[in-house]
Amino acid sequence: MNRERMRSPLGRALGLGSAKEGVEHWWAERVSAVALVPLTLWFVASIIAHTGSDYAIFIDWMRTALATISMILLLIALFHHTALGLQVVIEDYVHTGAKFAAVIVVRLGCFALASAGIVATLRIAFSG
Repeated sequence: MNRERMRSPLGRALGLGSAKEGVEHWWAERVSAVALVPLTLWFVASIIAHTGSDYAIFIDWMRTALATISMILLLIALFHHTALGLQVVIEDYVHTGAKFAAVIVVRLGCFALASAGIVATLRIAFSG
């Protein structure tokens, strides 16, 4: 995507903007939100379909390629969207020197949770 095309004519002329990257952040939030809609619907429908199933049946379902890939995509989209949203909240409401540290903690926390979920999903998918 051409970065200059996404800016207003005045913004292009003056070179001003929200750190010159506000549009990318906004688009990333919207794209991750759109990706979350079908993935969340799939997840909720799958959980409802497996209500009453025992552990072995659920694990067998999680080992299917579609379930494993969909779960990993859900985790990536979910925690990316969460990190972007929390960053906006911090930037809007934290007015101290702790703003940068808070954004780093949120990013690392979301990365850690996404990584843990992906590792757990892969362990289920590839366990004996």
